[in-house]
Amino acid sequence: MRLLLNILWFILGGWISGTAWILAGVLLAITVVGLPWTPAAFRMAGFSYWPFGRIVIDRDEGPASCLLNVLWLLLAGWWLALHHLVLAFGLAITIIGIPFAWQHVKLAGLALMPVGKAVVEV
Repeated sequence: MRLLLNILWFILGGWISGTAWILAGVLLAITVVGLPWTPAAFRMAGFSYWPFGRIVIDRDEGPASCLLNVLWLLLAGWWLALHHLVLAFGLAITIIGIPFAWQHVKLAGLALMPVGKAVVEV
């Protein structure tokens, strides 16, 4: 079932989401200043491509993660969250898209503060 949901997810917008996360990571990696956010962006890209059967947990709650998350929100988080909310709205108007819309809403929350998170298999 997870494989089927992940394939449908990928076709119905997961490839767009994962690519947006990769783009954010690459743009931040180009600068030396953006390097601390690159691993988090790539981690979330993998989760955006294949989210079913995996969860995101808190890995680090230190002050460095908090500071990096605040700066991430200003640099890239807001437009990634907006991207996920737009896709969620489009999917929510169809019956088959409601579970996928809910996943996009969860990803929008993660887009605001991805540093200090880890993706694990369920």
